[in-house]
Amino acid sequence: MSLNIPEILTRLHINDINDAFSTGSNWTSSPNAAIKDIVSPTDGKEIASVKFATADNYNQAVETAQKAFITWRTIPAPKRGEIVREIGNALRENKESLGALVSYEMGKSLQEGYGEVQEMIDIADFAVGLSRQLYGLTMHSERPQHRMYEQYHPLGIVGIISAFNFPVAVWSWNAMLAWVCGDVCIWKPSEKTPLTAIACQHIAQAVFKKHNINEGVSCLVIGDREIGELMANDTRVPLVSATGSTRMGKSIGAAVGARLGRSLLELGGNNAIIITENADLDMSLIGAVFGAVGTAGQRCTSTRRLIIHESVYDAFKEKLVKAYKQIRIGDPLDENNHMGPLIDTDAVALYLDSIEKCKAEGGKFIVEGGKLEGSQYASGCYVKPCIAEVENHYKIVQHETFAPILYLIKHKDLDDAIAMQNGVPQGLSSAIMTQNLRDAEQFLSAAGSDCGIANVNIGTSGAEIGGAFGGEKETGGGRESGSDAWKVYMRRQTNTINYSKTLPLAQGIKFDL
Repeated sequence: MSLNIPEILTRLHINDINDAFSTGSNWTSSPNAAIKDIVSPTDGKEIASVKFATADNYNQAVETAQKAFITWRTIPAPKRGEIVREIGNALRENKESLGALVSYEMGKSLQEGYGEVQEMIDIADFAVGLSRQLYGLTMHSERPQHRMYEQYHPLGIVGIISAFNFPVAVWSWNAMLAWVCGDVCIWKPSEKTPLTAIACQHIAQAVFKKHNINEGVSCLVIGDREIGELMANDTRVPLVSATGSTRMGKSIGAAVGARLGRSLLELGGNNAIIITENADLDMSLIGAVFGAVGTAGQRCTSTRRLIIHESVYDAFKEKLVKAYKQIRIGDPLDENNHMGPLIDTDAVALYLDSIEKCKAEGGKFIVEGGKLEGSQYASGCYVKPCIAEVENHYKIVQHETFAPILYLIKHKDLDDAIAMQNGVPQGLSSAIMTQNLRDAEQFLSAAGSDCGIANVNIGTSGAEIGGAFGGEKETGGGRESGSDAWKVYMRRQTNTINYSKTLPLAQGIKFDL
């Protein structure tokens, strides 16, 4: 497929130098703002230059968002949902251009770029329906002629810190829900992928402007770690939703917790697929390969470990090696390729270092890795997906490497497999491949997977927006997207109404004057 990248950049309002932040339709920056060149890992070419926000820029965004919240929270939720519906439609109209930019700026395949924009459209649709279902509960009071109920109110400013691997979808999971809940948002995208964020800000703001919505409902602040730290320590931001590494999440969580704020953390994953002795091996192969090499292994739900029953281990290993020989690596804008580059050369260095650490601990590579050379790989970000036979206790296996390295481990029985599956610090996604109902139910039971996501006969990678997304342990415990994840964006209030002519006290207490 031939894509005209300069034309796409113009269509999405990506200028040569973009200002540091936007509180809506207005874009501005400080005269002394640092400038960062954004380089595509696809071909190593500079796409654009972007100014970074300063602390003063951040504070201006917060002050504008505070003012916008006063009005936005009073708009009926279904009306807010109608605006979000129009944002979803605007994303539909720009799906091809925005998906291509996601692919070019981040390096994921074009199909995955389109898929990420579709996730934004899907969560907008979900949020529209949710806008009429922000329900509370009613309960019976122990006092006569009293009514009790619970309701939810908007929190205020939601700070969103997103990662490079899903540069727009994760923002939408938060922003669409927060908006229908009556919150306003300040988004700090990854400094590695700010252009897709700029495009989304333009798309959303065009809809807000059409409805005469004040500046500040949707704010974008482009910057580095300093902006994230300001947000984490800011008492004016009651909720910070952060996606990234466990190390980053611990820092954010500690800062937000110290001021008794709320944090929604989506952090590392070390996801495993258990393949039982009665698994459908062909189905298992599809789930394992896509899970391991999709987005070049840079998904938080990427498959890192295959825990294979010893009776089918050799047969499945043979299938896996054969499949890896068919993986096409190259320009992600070419739909014939399965895998594109890593995000940058730093990621390549970490990938190579992990391979060496694995070998040092005794790992045996049955599909060798390495950096790809040649004119088609001129960006220096392309690597080979690789497979190593290991033990689950290896230090490198316990660590999440954000790259296409797949570890194979043998198991003897399901209890052994579940223990290994759970025997890592992370707890995001997990899967079992089996045709045995008892095995499936055990895996899903309280004694089974300890992850936030547990699948049967599908892989670890990817999730539908209808379910709550998130994980346990060092994954952070946060939940985004579907189900009742909306509740984290609101404050809960219990109300009691006395419609009698007296004032009875609870628990039968007497207080006569």
